[in-house]
Amino acid sequence: MLFTSEPLSVRMRPRNIDEIVGQQHIIGPHTALYKMIKNGHVPSLLLYGEPGVGKTSLAHAIAGTVQRDFFAVNATTSGKKELEEVVETAKLTGNVILFIDEIHRFNKAQQDYLLPHIEQGLITLIGATTENPFHEVNPAIRSRCGQIKQLKRLEPADILILLQRALHDRDRGLGKLSIDMEERLLSMIAESSGGDARLALNLLEAIVYASENDGQIRVREQTVREFVENRGFTHDKKGDAYYSLLSAFQKSVRGSDVDAALHYLARLLEGGDLAAVCRRLLVIAYEDIGLANPMMGVKVQAAIEAVERLGLPEARIPLAVVTIELCLSAKSNSAYNSHFAPSQRKSGGFFRSDV
Repeated sequence: MLFTSEPLSVRMRPRNIDEIVGQQHIIGPHTALYKMIKNGHVPSLLLYGEPGVGKTSLAHAIAGTVQRDFFAVNATTSGKKELEEVVETAKLTGNVILFIDEIHRFNKAQQDYLLPHIEQGLITLIGATTENPFHEVNPAIRSRCGQIKQLKRLEPADILILLQRALHDRDRGLGKLSIDMEERLLSMIAESSGGDARLALNLLEAIVYASENDGQIRVREQTVREFVENRGFTHDKKGDAYYSLLSAFQKSVRGSDVDAALHYLARLLEGGDLAAVCRRLLVIAYEDIGLANPMMGVKVQAAIEAVERLGLPEARIPLAVVTIELCLSAKSNSAYNSHFAPSQRKSGGFFRSDV
């Protein structure tokens, strides 16, 4: 059996816009964007939508269509240094396409750094975000993007096309393998993917490699069911697991457990949601530390300002420092209780809820 380190979803990314499946409202042959790209012109763009709907794939396909130098960075792990390197390259080679995944994770200073280079034509920006760009992306960046497009979840029929393509593609997909797999099993994967093409393709690859192989790979329904069970659920920051993490983080600080607090902080930052972490730190400073150490509110605010200036990954440092300080600080919830006690007594509630 042939193994490769690149996931199937990466190998099967469309090489040009004619290989895009779905998203016809954005990139169908009748759209202005399609015609512009076919004529060799790429405007700066903002793409937004849920994970797995094809934002990264569309950016790669656009670059492949116009055959222009393409650079990709992820705002959750990159900083200004990476942006400066791209700009220096563009000064030598001419216009390049810069794809920034999770662009809303860049702070204002990082986003502002790009502005003159976009205006001068050194950089064509394609930004992608899972958030609403009208709320989360710097207005100055938005004003320089010719189009802001929302990508929608793919239909099962679209996912099925991608799975069939991957199953038979000999160069990038699984076509060199001898695979016996019924069409209905592909449909099961497509239906369970929740419109997430990345998930569907990677599920297909995992299922193939987990199947019986005696010279021919025989994919059975039982194997598919093991993988697709409960896969229709998509976690986001409105889900219970997200708030359970925030709750566990606050409880760890309240209990002065430094190791646990840093553990939950790291897990929260894996999602890159700095704003939620900063809000929770302020809540802790005034709710759990309170009058026992009034200066902690000031220290947390200073840390938040540092976070906004630094962005990830460097923002982890002030967040870790202030988390440790909160854990080690004396604690008092007297101010919290005195404020909420009257209304809670009236309603028959307790002084504080278990956060």
